[in-house]
Amino acid sequence: MPHVKVYIHFVWSTKYREPFLETPELRKKMWDHIRKNSMDKGIHIDFINGYKDHCHCLVSLGSDQTLSKIMRMIKGESSHWINKHVFEKPLFQWQEEYYAVSVSQSILNKVRDYIKNQEIHHSHKSFDEEENEMIEKFGFVKYSKS
Repeated sequence: MPHVKVYIHFVWSTKYREPFLETPELRKKMWDHIRKNSMDKGIHIDFINGYKDHCHCLVSLGSDQTLSKIMRMIKGESSHWINKHVFEKPLFQWQEEYYAVSVSQSILNKVRDYIKNQEIHHSHKSFDEEENEMIEKFGFVKYSKS
């Protein structure tokens, strides 16, 4: 059995960056659902949080998992779930694109804190500003078609 320790910090947004996840309670339900469903599918989510229009997720990759497979499973199932259980008609969608960057074990706690503090972070910074900061600071690479 292989021993793999590869951490990826994913970030993805709602379609057209619509602020569907308006309340902290709704966001908590979404993150809890993603965490539970991912666990059922063998995806290890180390930390998850976000804001009204996007999600940050720190994932420990399994030996047979790919970035696109993980994103497809998380985003597809969570949008289906929220449309079935929260909204009266299918409205919610995630954007196709996502960002992903590998994370060194030496900065895992720094990344967890960054993800944990999204509410505070976005009280003074837009998603566009955060996006540019992540590209410059963390070397995020944008992937599409999850």
